[in-house]
Amino acid sequence: MYKPEMKKAKDYIIFPLDVSSVNTAKQYVETLSESVGMFKIGLELFIRSGPDIIDFIKTSGATGVFLDLKLHDIPATVSRAMQNIADLGVAFATVHCGETSRMLEAAVKGGKDKVSVLGVTVLTSVLNQDLESAGFRKIFYDDLTRLVIKRAAMAKQAGCKGIVCSALEVKMIKETLGQDFIAVTPGIRPAWDAHGKNDQRRVTTPARAVENGSDYLVIGRPIRDAKDPKDAAVRIAEEIETVL
Repeated sequence: MYKPEMKKAKDYIIFPLDVSSVNTAKQYVETLSESVGMFKIGLELFIRSGPDIIDFIKTSGATGVFLDLKLHDIPATVSRAMQNIADLGVAFATVHCGETSRMLEAAVKGGKDKVSVLGVTVLTSVLNQDLESAGFRKIFYDDLTRLVIKRAAMAKQAGCKGIVCSALEVKMIKETLGQDFIAVTPGIRPAWDAHGKNDQRRVTTPARAVENGSDYLVIGRPIRDAKDPKDAAVRIAEEIETVL
């Protein structure tokens, strides 16, 4: 499992390989393997490449792998799926917190302590009105943080190592559930790209996220769309360094 001996600024950065081409993904791995701490593999790439892209990353350097498939099914299916994931040698894997803690418990059991299971609380694209339309109680759609905290507590009780949540909620998560409960946060935009186009609504800067307690930052578009992706990653690491 990926465990940097001493966490450096670059180790906070998770770069998502959200591309449709395996060759493109490999190019980013070769370019960024020394500049980020981990690569995230989502549904799009994993469906196309399968475990081969994980093997490629592992042979390209010391960078970790975050398999972000967001499992959501009956407990037995989730458990068996996580058993297979555990054999791939990835650092993190995700499961939706969903409707029942039984699914989370099944994921943890299936992981066999070989992979750190993270619960996905509320996607960063979700807004308060979305929860209202979906039929959630007023207490949750009036204050989305309440739902995040509730699901995070459910994940911890089920044995998950941490959660995926917005960086805007990390400080409260850490205060409520402890500093050792891992928080992985998407929706990160560096100060020099804070107003860039994105489809995530609850966003913040890398420095602010780390100050709030984020353990890992998922940063995609600001690096991917830069003229020099490696330089962009280095600049983000420098921004993180200012608060370490």
